Amino acid sequence: MADRTRSDDQYLDLPEEDSLAGEHLDNQVQKAQEQLLALKRQQELIERQKRELEELSRRQEQLQAGKGDMVEKFTRAVVVLERETYDAKKRVELLNSIHESFTSHLDVLDSINPKGWEGLDINKELTKALSAVDDARAEYSASLPKISSARETDGTDHVAASVGYQTEYALTEQKDFMYWLKAGFAFTLPILVLGVFLIIVLLAVFNK
Repeated sequence: MADRTRSDDQYLDLPEEDSLAGEHLDNQVQKAQEQLLALKRQQELIERQKRELEELSRRQEQLQAGKGDMVEKFTRAVVVLERETYDAKKRVELLNSIHESFTSHLDVLDSINPKGWEGLDINKELTKALSAVDDARAEYSASLPKISSARETDGTDHVAASVGYQTEYALTEQKDFMYWLKAGFAFTLPILVLGVFLIIVLLAVFNK
């Protein structure tokens, strides 16, 4: 019994140094756990920042690709528009010139009045009138191909069609004799009509 009491006293009388060492170890463990927790939070922060940087990088690449694509498209479009604008301006200038020429010829043709030739040199006036008609016809024939070069989006040449011009006349394919005979008659018919009209007027003047 005495031996048992002596053994219990040995356990109760632990050295104070051993107790301090235990507390120090506990502190070490707690600090290590706190450091691990801090490192884990720091790792999570780094991973989040990494994801944000990757997203920013992706968006920057998307921006550069989109910008480059649109810059290229707009650059090509601007070049095309500049060329189309230049061609359109030249086209307008050409049409204005043709319009002025046609208007001038129309005024000359409207001014031809055989009834007003009484007392004048009929032969001279007739020559001038026929020359004006020939000049007008030549200008008309030369200008129509220029007008017909403007095509509408549906492929129909409305300008030429409105003045009775057939675009197939401009083709260089061979035509048969009957075609040229009909074409020649169509071209000379206005002159024949004008000549007959002038002869009738002259006969009426000389028969007074």
